[in-house]
Amino acid sequence: MLSEEVVEGDEAYEFTWVGKKAAIVEANSPIRKTLRPCQEESVHWDTTQNLYIEGDNLEVLKLLQESYLGKVKLIYIDPPYNTGNDFIYQDDFKMSIDNYSKQIEAFDEIGNRMFKNTDNNGRFHSDWCSMMYSRLLLARNLLCEDGMIFISIDDNELEDLLKIGSELFGHYLACFPRVTKKAGKTTDTIAKNHDYVIAYGNIKPPKMYLPTHTDDGFKYCDEYVNERGLYKLNQTLDYDSLQYSPSLDYPLEIEDLTLYPGGSYEKYLERKSGKHARADWAWRWSKELVDFGYKNGFIVIKRYDNYARVYTKTYQNARIVKKNTGFEIEQFDRTRAISSLEFIENEFSNDNSKKNLAQLFTNTIFDYSKPVSLLNCLVKFSTTHEDIVLDFFSGSATTAHAVMLLNAQDNGQRKFIMVQLPEKTDEKSEAYKAGYDTICEIGKERIRRAAKKIHKEFPNAVFDDGFRVLKLDDTNMKDVYYAASDYNQNMLDSLESTIKEDRTDLDLLFGCLLEWGLPLSKPYTSETIDGCTIHIYNGGDLIVCFEKTIPNTVIKAIAKRQPLRVVFCDSSFTDSPEKMNVYEIFKLLAPDTMIKIM
Repeated sequence: MLSEEVVEGDEAYEFTWVGKKAAIVEANSPIRKTLRPCQEESVHWDTTQNLYIEGDNLEVLKLLQESYLGKVKLIYIDPPYNTGNDFIYQDDFKMSIDNYSKQIEAFDEIGNRMFKNTDNNGRFHSDWCSMMYSRLLLARNLLCEDGMIFISIDDNELEDLLKIGSELFGHYLACFPRVTKKAGKTTDTIAKNHDYVIAYGNIKPPKMYLPTHTDDGFKYCDEYVNERGLYKLNQTLDYDSLQYSPSLDYPLEIEDLTLYPGGSYEKYLERKSGKHARADWAWRWSKELVDFGYKNGFIVIKRYDNYARVYTKTYQNARIVKKNTGFEIEQFDRTRAISSLEFIENEFSNDNSKKNLAQLFTNTIFDYSKPVSLLNCLVKFSTTHEDIVLDFFSGSATTAHAVMLLNAQDNGQRKFIMVQLPEKTDEKSEAYKAGYDTICEIGKERIRRAAKKIHKEFPNAVFDDGFRVLKLDDTNMKDVYYAASDYNQNMLDSLESTIKEDRTDLDLLFGCLLEWGLPLSKPYTSETIDGCTIHIYNGGDLIVCFEKTIPNTVIKAIAKRQPLRVVFCDSSFTDSPEKMNVYEIFKLLAPDTMIKIM
């Protein structure tokens, strides 16, 4: 400060921390892993297009890079908030699990790479930033051109996450406050009743189709409506008012009900007899409009124990218009931009998320899940009917629940990909007592139960209520530990096949999908030809056969189907001439087929 000279040097406005470069290197380092299918834990394995993947999300994101590059429309994540009590991922894949765990004692019983990042850790913020940066760097590659990412966070890392997001995704959209609880006692000076959802997108998002009002008790009943307003059909009107018309004073007969404006039959008779000069209540709609509205789903009768109420329904894309020939339904596009204060109502709070889970489970099996209404709103805002939604901190699988619910509401065909580490549940927790050993078990069961609940609420809806379970594991191929000079004659038997002995045909099939960068959610079937099982993926785009011996009749039968790709095992053929014969058969019957012998 006393110097007369200005200290010169290279300066830049940037956000960095100890470990940032290592996080970039880690995100780009290769891995020898694969995803192994688990049919017994899946639902509608052959046909579903939804995925539930168990494993470290950094490694899973690496494996998905080719298959889903630029194909995901929406990413939502709810990562650890870094409160000083959270467990975060420790990304160091250079050491074996055994060696690494001995050094830092940071693994649980099944070897999960996690440690408790306490606030007295000298790299408290740096470790969290490194953990997030590598994952978001890979996630960015999966977003399509007009994709969006939403991230839940609280004050502890909001500032850092905003800088990371702006660096990686560029187009900052908003930071939405979300109410966590409306009321509650606190010993602090300030009661913190909200957290945040930050949003980034590659382009400006589409405007959102949103209702003005909602009512959780209402069950959707037709193809037009998404939500309904709370407008009552009956309104207080004066006889002397220009709003009143005697034509609005009539009994309403619907199904087995007869409803009178203003309540009882006696009051209705008194008004009609002229004993009262004023009409306490009258219908807003004429008899003809009510008949048309009820027939076409614009009027709803809600029944209670000893009475009923009449409501009109508010639509985003349809309304009733009066023509010379009568009433007609007019469909239109009416949108409004999502508000930056969209999520401050109680329906988006943690109290509501507890209610969501209570409707599915008898015990409190998961803490701090997000409400379905929040995810439903985000998915509705940023996706169309056939988009892919990814959540790689999926927890209790709220995102999957919301995707299925929205598909049931608007006949959509959105697909979800859930990724979750199989983290052990606490033995003292309600989840463990209920039989859920890992968070993944909770997530999968929630999807199953949520699907059943949605089917009851929307009995006519057709949506994908299944999911295909895949589990992260080491590569299907045997590891090579020896230099050429170290091999001997006794090793030949163990080297006859390059494939690990415990791997199934489906394991090898999905390994091929990852290697070729093909989607993991296409339809699958299998059939037998001359005693050999062939596996058919996506209607014949890929056909594989891994039998120990494959006769020419099977090779020719596969070739006649002219698949885009075929895969066989090298060990299925006794010598080189047999392998050369495969190429000749396909050259004759399916010259455009890509052949791989592994």
